[in-house]
Amino acid sequence: MYRLVDGKRLRCGYTTGTCAAAAAKAAAALLLLGKGKRGAAFPPLLPPVLPVEVATPSGRTFCLVPEDLQTGEGWASCAVRKDAGDDPDVTNGVLVYAKVEKSAGEGITIDGGLGVGRVTKPGLDRKPGEAAINTTPRKMISALCREVCEEAGYGGGLMVTISIPAGIELAHRTFNPKVGVVGGISVLGTSGLVEPMSEKAYVDSMRIEIRQLYEEGARELLVLVGNFARDFAFGTLGLQAVPSVKCSNFIGAAFEIASELRFTRVLLVGHLGKIVKLGIGITNTHSSNGDGRIETLIACALEAGAGIETLRNIAACVSTDAIVNILEGAGFLASSMGILEKRISETLRRHSSDGTETGFIVFCKETGAVQGGAEKGDDAAREGKIVAQSGNARALVEALARGGAYG
Repeated sequence: MYRLVDGKRLRCGYTTGTCAAAAAKAAAALLLLGKGKRGAAFPPLLPPVLPVEVATPSGRTFCLVPEDLQTGEGWASCAVRKDAGDDPDVTNGVLVYAKVEKSAGEGITIDGGLGVGRVTKPGLDRKPGEAAINTTPRKMISALCREVCEEAGYGGGLMVTISIPAGIELAHRTFNPKVGVVGGISVLGTSGLVEPMSEKAYVDSMRIEIRQLYEEGARELLVLVGNFARDFAFGTLGLQAVPSVKCSNFIGAAFEIASELRFTRVLLVGHLGKIVKLGIGITNTHSSNGDGRIETLIACALEAGAGIETLRNIAACVSTDAIVNILEGAGFLASSMGILEKRISETLRRHSSDGTETGFIVFCKETGAVQGGAEKGDDAAREGKIVAQSGNARALVEALARGGAYG
């Protein structure tokens, strides 16, 4: 797969999560089916190891070739080499290992080994003490291992351990130590696919997409900050029929384009971790442009009257979801979010024209949604709850829903 970025043809790649899932499937097949290596008569141009197919949430299916196959009594192990394509990525080329062992009981248990970080602070995708293997990779690993179990007629349990030996050194080149992930890197990926994209190319592409919606008759626009925002807007808010665009980090640009084209209504939906940056005027929310999430919420809580102990607890957090829990427990959530709402409204006003009605809905994970590795906990984490919204948000949702595809 390729993308045209700034006039250059750049190759796409796949995430560490996809590598982990492919390695787990290959190891499970080696353990339960004896599958892995080709027969002696395979053509010389083919690799000596059978590739494994991995369907990703992006809709793309990869065929990846495992390396370093090993077996022992009741276990098998192999690795898949990370290929980030032409995207700059510190994990490009590293080997992601999966060791699969038969275990007592039923189901698939997933943990991290050498070079996979451990979560030490609350508020991340996993609970403190767990391996930093995020929700989507866990689901992919479980699904692919179950496929192999069904093919083999195996009804017992499997223990899957993901390791990235190079991750110990690479962790120092990531944000992991800052957010409380120690001992290695995280196994990430929501789509399974790595797409190289420059800022200018993304904004240009978004401009074309919004203009096409306008030319097709749309006058109301739903601006979504990523896949979680899409799931929340479509599933929880019921806005799946509304013309929408994913703005990624480029919130300000999306609103400027919509105003230039004279859309009548624009509604922004996103997770607090991104949209909170609008509270200090940052409209390109990529981490390379600055952070300020924690500091913004400290300022809002201080203005709301929170005491020094609450502010210190907020400063110790690594995620906005954790801060919501602290503010809620201290009784300052509504008042702090009210102050943040005013700040966000002012920022959006500066990037919109008077003829465009704008609004926003900010959500976070449900309190206590992530419970170990249980899939019901993973699903709950995707649902979320509204923590901040513009005064016209409910009316905008109703208006957009009534308008359907092109109201």
